Amino acid sequence: MPNQDTTRRLRFQIISQDITSFHGLQTVSTYDTSRSNASVANIQQAYQAMLAQQQAETERLALYRAAVDAARLAEWEFHNAVLAMKEVVRGQYGSDSDQAQAVGLKKKSNRKRPTRKKSVAVAS
Repeated sequence: MPNQDTTRRLRFQIISQDITSFHGLQTVSTYDTSRSNASVANIQQAYQAMLAQQQAETERLALYRAAVDAARLAEWEFHNAVLAMKEVVRGQYGSDSDQAQAVGLKKKSNRKRPTRKKSVAVAS
């Protein structure tokens, strides 16, 4: 048997087939084995552990998504507050002030005026 790559998730179809097989095994009353990893008790324990871990994963995923949403909203609130602060600084001190430059705005006097480009005559 080749080595199993346990770093990847099993497909839902495979897990579903395994669960169906386990439920089918529960109807077989004469099943008995000397292999401890294939015993009904061991399979039942592994099934319960899988369900518990899947539930924990789902709960943590919901918490993660809520934290992502909260962080995204906080980032937008901060960004909007900074934009409002820049507008206030521009209004209070003017768009050509040192204070406006200190908060990250470009001074109006430092902006280049647009220049008209000379059109190159096409020689025929």
